[in-house]
Formats: sequence, C-alpha cells, structure tokens
Amino acid sequence: MADDRRAWLALVRMAGLGAGGARRLLEVFGSPDLLLAAGRRAWRAAGCSEALGQQLEQPDWAGVERDLEWLAAGAPAIPRSLVCLGDSAYPALLQSIAVPPLALFAMGDVELLRLPQLAVVGARSASAQGAENAQAFAAELSRRGLTITSGLASGIDAAAHRGALGAGGLTVAVCGNGLDRVYPARNRALAHGIAEKGLLVSEFPVGVPPLPEHFPRRNRIISGLSLGVLVVEAARESGSLITARLAAEQGREVFAIPGSIHNPMARGCHALLREGARLVETVDDILSELAPLLPALAPAAGTKAAAAVEAPPPDPLQARVLEALGHETVALDQLVGRLGVPVAQLGAALVALELDGRVAAGPGDTFTRLQRV
Repeated sequence: MADDRRAWLALVRMAGLGAGGARRLLEVFGSPDLLLAAGRRAWRAAGCSEALGQQLEQPDWAGVERDLEWLAAGAPAIPRSLVCLGDSAYPALLQSIAVPPLALFAMGDVELLRLPQLAVVGARSASAQGAENAQAFAAELSRRGLTITSGLASGIDAAAHRGALGAGGLTVAVCGNGLDRVYPARNRALAHGIAEKGLLVSEFPVGVPPLPEHFPRRNRIISGLSLGVLVVEAARESGSLITARLAAEQGREVFAIPGSIHNPMARGCHALLREGARLVETVDDILSELAPLLPALAPAAGTKAAAAVEAPPPDPLQARVLEALGHETVALDQLVGRLGVPVAQLGAALVALELDGRVAAGPGDTFTRLQRV
C-alpha cells in the first residue's frame, strides 16, 4: 500500500473531520500527505479548529494499520480494495453528490461501481408480497442490464440482492459499518454471496459498528451510486424515504410501487407518489424513464412487457379462496365469512395454496395472495 493510501486512511479515521471537511482541506492542500504535513499554522490559516489540528497532528496510525491488514487479507476470489476520491475506479455519479465519501472500502469486483445501477430499497418488516415484488423486479432489471444496489438490510433490501443474484445478475450492497463484520448477522450468507459475485462497499473503516446515525450516511451513497431509486414498500417515516428524498436532491429518478390502502408498509410509497415519484407497475415503467440515459436498456421498439397470466388452480375451492383474498391481507375469520365454508376445509385449501407459492401466511392467522410481477 502506497504512502498516500496511508494518508487517505488517516483522514478517513478522523472523527472531527468528515467527508465534507476533508474535501475542502484537500482543495487547499492538494493531497492527503501534503495536508498531514502542513503543520498547525497552515491548518489554522485554512480554518481548522484546535481540536481538529490535534487530530491532524496525531492521526490514528494504529487504526490505519488495522485497515491495511484487512485490505491485505483479501483473497483472489474476493479482493479487497480502497477506492479514494479522485481514483479512476471512483464512480463519477457518486463524486457529483454534495458530500461524496472520502473513500470506499470494497470487497468484490470494484468494476461494478462504474456500471449503471438502480437502487431497490424498502421496509425491513416487508410483507410477503413486498419481498416477492422486490425479488422479481430486481431479477428482471438485472437481466435487462442494470446492477441492483441496496443496503443489505432485512426485508426488501435482502430480497432485491437475492433477486439479482438468483437471476445471474450483479448487485452492490452498501453497508453502514466496517466491512470486517456483517450487519444484520442473519444476512451473513447473503453478504458472502454478494462479495463473491458482486460488491460490498462502505465508507466506514475496520471496527466501526452499525450505529443508527450511520445509516442516513449509507443511504446517500446508495442513491448517489444509482441512476434512480425504486421504493418497493415503506412506512410513512422510514430510512427508505430518506434514500428517496436524497435521490431527488441528487437529481436521480424516484420510483415507487403502490400497494393496498390497508397495508401500512404502502403508505410511504403513496406519499412519494403524491410528491411526484414515478408510479411503477412493470419493469418497463422504470426502463422507459432511464432510456434517455441508457439507450441500450430501453425496451424493444413497439413492445411492452406483459404481466404474466397465472393459470387458475385446478381445485375450485382454491380458486374461490384466491378470488376472496383479492389484493389485500385477509384474516382467516374474514375468509370464513366471505366463503361460507368450514374452517377445516378452508385451512386445507390455504395450506395447498401456500405450498404452491400462491399464498403467504402472516401473523395473527392472516393470508396474502402473492401476485406475479
């Protein structure tokens, strides 16, 4: 690792500096090593506080050594990299945001940073239909040439990553902690799969935990890397809406999938739609908006992706159950009232539909019909 990388890492580890302050000082001094060598008088002249001057004078070299050790421990199959502001591998879209990260730690193929990306984000406590929508949209969008970017969270994020990987596509996960750990831990296997076939990135160095204040910072990177953001499900107050609003501020397209008025996880999407987000029903609703930026991804002339038509189940009661469920989450007692059949008979039909992937059971004896994208 070259000496300038050590200087970059020293700046990354300065808690009182921040990406915006570091960028301003780099404009004054020209490079990280010249900044660190400038001395207190020059730092004061550049507007640095006494506390920041002390940090610049005594960087966390022990932390830098841990970062260097982590970077050196990468394997050929899953390389580890440090991509600094101004490097050829640093994505131009991300560099154009108001406060780009000073550097990105990466595990996997950093070439993905320069590919066209779409962010797919949403609720951690996603409904079964929401997770299926995220997975299906991510799979088809990745097959159509977009890299799927998300935040490795449970729910919609994880479903989007799995959709891209399952379709043989590419995916980028932006983390809110150092890459020496996986958060949430339940996504450890998924994170390993992303590192093998895609890319994990973070602006946080080794040892930094997933603190709540880190996730808005992570979200600006998710939107900053992407041409647009698709929100699949979100509560009215959620990190996904933060990502969407950051995207709008960054000049990116914002897309939202509408949902049932009875689903609290649809209210955030409906709020975005009222604010001017693009309503999405099929992947072509997204690709048609991005076509001016990416002509190669535009749908073929004169075509429109048609929604797949499901064959009805052969059992008449199962067909009636699907019709009674409609597009809402329905409680078992409501279904009994709508259909007028014994609970045992209805339960058998629901189990068969669940095994067939047409219905998902939820908490409190509720059921949701799974729609195909």
